[in-house]
Amino acid sequence: MATLREIRRRIGGVKSTQKITKAMKMVAAAKLRRAQDAVIAARPYARKMKELLQHLASVVDVTANPLFAVRPVNRAAIVIVTSDRGLCGAFNSNIIRAAAAHIRTKYGEMNTAGNVKLVVVGRKGSDFFSKNDYTIANKHLGIFAGLDFSRAQAIVAEVVQGYLSGEYDQVEVVYNEFKSIMQQRVVIDQLLPIPAEDVSQSSNPKPRTFQIDYIYEPSSAEIIAALVPKHLNFQMWRILLESNAAEQGARMTAMDNATTNASDLIRDLQLSYNKARQASITKELLEIVSGAEALKAAG
Repeated sequence: MATLREIRRRIGGVKSTQKITKAMKMVAAAKLRRAQDAVIAARPYARKMKELLQHLASVVDVTANPLFAVRPVNRAAIVIVTSDRGLCGAFNSNIIRAAAAHIRTKYGEMNTAGNVKLVVVGRKGSDFFSKNDYTIANKHLGIFAGLDFSRAQAIVAEVVQGYLSGEYDQVEVVYNEFKSIMQQRVVIDQLLPIPAEDVSQSSNPKPRTFQIDYIYEPSSAEIIAALVPKHLNFQMWRILLESNAAEQGARMTAMDNATTNASDLIRDLQLSYNKARQASITKELLEIVSGAEALKAAG
């Protein structure tokens, strides 16, 4: 049985840890609010950009753009978005597990041949995939400490260059989508070539009473060429925002659970301490009574 000193030391250690988890929960809550506001603020722009692409796709053949061109997939790149720090529950393990399963299922032979390259965002994903048999094309570490739109542009520029040069035939992205504080959803999206159904209305037609016909200057094709890079940049920016918000929500939940568990553990340790103390007092009383009885018997 643990001594009173050992139990007191354990209680002190758990209380210190509880203070840290409480502080981390408060920090995550503050960051979550800002991250959630950023995601909500990005949605109207993304919606309007998609509407414009949909309208242009109805009058222009978007497949003429090289970023829409579908070709046989012999080489692929996968952008995997994780966090730089842990202590956020299953946030990173879910992403890593889903990405590894996706590569094994869809690109098993290509990965064995070294034709699947990873662009890893976040230190946790980098640590895992670097230690295992995966080909890392590039790493983007520490970007969530100062999340900026230029970070998304850099990632997009890298994969677009690889796609246009023929280094990749397809680019996908794996990330956590923010649903709520308690829920994140692992999403696997195709980034390149841009899926035609994403900007086509034919796959999911909606009844309309009228269709506005805009006159575009310069030409619709030129606008498509200018709009597609902006679309890709903003899509990656939205993914980073989603992942950041999901990470803060997961960390807040994990630290809240850790704080609650620490309270339960302190209560159990306090009970064990009281029992040990009571047993110690009882033992001392028995020793005193036994000693007194021995003296009586001797006298």
